Amino acid sequence: MDEPNSANPAAAEPVLANETREPAPGPVDVPSLESKAWGVAIAGWLVPGLGHAVQKMWGRAAVVFATVGLLVVAGASMRGNLFTARGSDAFDALGYVADLGTGCFYFLARALEHNGADVSHAGGDYGTRFLATAGVLNLLAALHAYEAARGRKA
Repeated sequence: MDEPNSANPAAAEPVLANETREPAPGPVDVPSLESKAWGVAIAGWLVPGLGHAVQKMWGRAAVVFATVGLLVVAGASMRGNLFTARGSDAFDALGYVADLGTGCFYFLARALEHNGADVSHAGGDYGTRFLATAGVLNLLAALHAYEAARGRKA
């Protein structure tokens, strides 16, 4: 008498030709999770707080959007220096990366910069710092949204 192969339990059950088996539920698909996390991070960089809003973290999204927006408006109204890609040294390049970190608010600050920067006064110098701080804060928020989308503790 033949006994079913205990090493292969699927061999004991016959499968009809038109019958299909559903695959067993396995771990989360890592590549799709990673691509979703990158999408959340890019959304969070382009529009401050959007990465958190996509994940239904409404409080964090509102705080990030309001904080980055207020810092950009304050910095631009103080006539802070908004760095460009045509910088002359490493500090100009870092300033450009920090300013570009504000995402869409970078273009708002460009539009508000009618008379150019005025860093000869303390207000303009503080405005430059506010603009850079807004960008770095948004980049950190986008990083947090990325980590939360990957399932890390938020």
